Amino acid sequence: MDGVSSYQSGGGGRNGDLHKYSHSIGSNIQKISQNVKSMQQLVNQLGTDQDNQQLRAQLHQVQHYTGGLAKDTTVELRTFKSLPVPPGQDTRTWHMQAERLTREFSQALNDFQNAQRQAASKEKEALKKARADSDAQFFEDSRQGGALLDLGDSENKGRSQQSQMQIQMEQEQEMQALQERESQIRQLEANIMDVNQIFKDLATMVHEQGEVVDSIEANVEAAQVHVSQASTQLSEARQYQNKARRKKVCLFGIGLVVLTVLILIIVLSTKN
Repeated sequence: MDGVSSYQSGGGGRNGDLHKYSHSIGSNIQKISQNVKSMQQLVNQLGTDQDNQQLRAQLHQVQHYTGGLAKDTTVELRTFKSLPVPPGQDTRTWHMQAERLTREFSQALNDFQNAQRQAASKEKEALKKARADSDAQFFEDSRQGGALLDLGDSENKGRSQQSQMQIQMEQEQEMQALQERESQIRQLEANIMDVNQIFKDLATMVHEQGEVVDSIEANVEAAQVHVSQASTQLSEARQYQNKARRKKVCLFGIGLVVLTVLILIIVLSTKN
């Protein structure tokens, strides 16, 4: 009795795990979709007057969090698919649930990666423009500094030195900001590669399930081949049987003819 209770308790636990992972995966997919919408709104502001360091930092924070959420969801989905269906539960229902979650997760990942690529493309364009503006400003500042030095006045020279120091500090800050943006773009591209890996993991899971389906289909095809072969053999046996029957009829006919001829010969001989 205790063994039965323990078994039922274990089955209920497995059933609880299935529901737990199913709910968690569905919740994660919903969060990913919501984050993608937030990312899209931020991406649309890149390269506009609203584009600033705070906006880019917020965009990278959202996409970094979403990438981590996608990795966690992949692990949970693999675990969910590996859980056995408890006795008394409809296996087909849980398999359909796993397929639905996989399909929705794949779509959410696809939307996420599209948003990432748009962000990377826009940030590269913005960085290129910022570099061009920085180079133009550097050339203008250098020209103005040279003009002040040509005046020859000691006061102007002092002002020029202070101005050059100010310009140098601003250029260093600007260069640091550009390098930070480059680093963010590299990180974004690395995160895109992480999503590519998640897609590969999903493809592997689907392929593993596909092997089972292929195995079932192969068994069905094998059964069809055996049935076809049996049908062919029966057809051949029927043909052999018909040939044998026709041969017997022919032999019987020939024998009957010979017998009739012999009887006629005997009858004629007797009369003579």
